[in-house]
Amino acid sequence: MIITTGIPESNRPEAAALYWEAFGEKLGFVLGPKYRALIFITRVLRSDHGICAHDEDGQLLGVAGFKTAQGALVGGEFRDLRKVYGWVGASIRALLLSALERDTENERFLMDGIFVAEEARGKGVGTALLHAVYAEAKVRGYRQVRLDVIDTNPRARALYLHEGFEEVDTRQIGILRHIFGFNASTTMVRDV
Repeated sequence: MIITTGIPESNRPEAAALYWEAFGEKLGFVLGPKYRALIFITRVLRSDHGICAHDEDGQLLGVAGFKTAQGALVGGEFRDLRKVYGWVGASIRALLLSALERDTENERFLMDGIFVAEEARGKGVGTALLHAVYAEAKVRGYRQVRLDVIDTNPRARALYLHEGFEEVDTRQIGILRHIFGFNASTTMVRDV
């Protein structure tokens, strides 16, 4: 397995598809339909905010994203939403997405999503990507990594606990659970 910082241009569509596969259930109501979501994700994907795992043949196995003051793996601005969804669609989507927004902070490096191709799951790709996130955090001068995991993803939560993350806060999303398909997200941190 080869781990690199940055997403090669040739992998953008594949990375967007993997992102949608991982987060489409949560974001489907807001960013759907799928074909528009893939256009939007590919458009806003920040290759400099991702860490990739490839196999020896160059096949993309997974990506870990992170967020900094300069942007996130999948962020974008209102104009990006508008170009894909129109004015009205962009306005509604921006409002709903703002409910999921997580701010960066100076003390902890924010991991902003990890996703692994279905055929590569259970083979250590997620763990390797997490270790690369720890290394990136150290290079940038952070002492801890922070992430959020939703209550409907027990597999990810188990991996994070196994990796030494500790739960520090849980936030209920209330009525928005009907839109995003989960009830709460838990913030977890780990020393690097």
